[in-house]
Amino acid sequence: MKYGFFPGCVLEGASKEDYLATVAVAKKLGIEIQELDGWTCCGASHVQDIDPLLTLSTNARNIALAEKEGLDILTVCNTCTLMLREAKKELDDHEVTRQKVNNILGEAGMSYKGTSEVTHFLWVLIREYGLDNLKAKVVRPLTGLRVAEYYGCHILRPEEEMGFEDMQIPTSLADLITALGATPIDFSRKLDCCGFHAVYPAHDSVMQMTGSINADAQKEGADCVVTPCPLCQMQLDMFQKEAKATVPMNGDMPIIHMSQLIGLALGCTPAEMGMTDRHLASTASLNRFL
Repeated sequence: MKYGFFPGCVLEGASKEDYLATVAVAKKLGIEIQELDGWTCCGASHVQDIDPLLTLSTNARNIALAEKEGLDILTVCNTCTLMLREAKKELDDHEVTRQKVNNILGEAGMSYKGTSEVTHFLWVLIREYGLDNLKAKVVRPLTGLRVAEYYGCHILRPEEEMGFEDMQIPTSLADLITALGATPIDFSRKLDCCGFHAVYPAHDSVMQMTGSINADAQKEGADCVVTPCPLCQMQLDMFQKEAKATVPMNGDMPIIHMSQLIGLALGCTPAEMGMTDRHLASTASLNRFL
């Protein structure tokens, strides 16, 4: 099982811990992930708004890098997954657009063919690897750990482009959490938006959104929040202290990426996955489950 790994910008910088965790987990599971040589930003929110054709061409190029290796693309970021899948759908469905983009890529000696799929690590573990196989690899069942499953927006919506599961009643994260021996709490805000993409233009509203997610996870008895998206993770972690001024809560609510949760169950240490020095909301409270 081998994929072309598209880490995306945030894993290269602010969420380096998720890169460390994903690489460690893939190795333990025997899933080969080959980082795409020369990948570039998916353009979400920024380039996308200024120059849609540039964004489309950039993601066509990213997919073409995987096509060159004969691999499907694997990501661990909801937004990167959405951007790449949107580009693929646009290019596959519209020949004129595809030709226009390929004229641009041709200047660099590249072309988009449409032979590589785009998938998220969560989907791979459920549909390709299999949760029974994952469960068999667990060496440290996370018994007693109560987890607030938090999907975020882009891994579910728009459903016609993401298409993995029902966007109103998703179960993938809960199923994954259960396979690791932990308990999903059926979090009431699991479908809410974290506010990441609006934090600067609508700061006060976003602090309400972020604070409500963290505070309600605590009220509902969660020991941590787990998400498949590093942007959601960063938002809920980085702004947690500030959001407490809007929505009060006691102490910290650990916010971890799904790769980190899996890594804990597979025997990885918190330190090797960046959990001891790269989180603002302390994850030390999780040590009692290890």
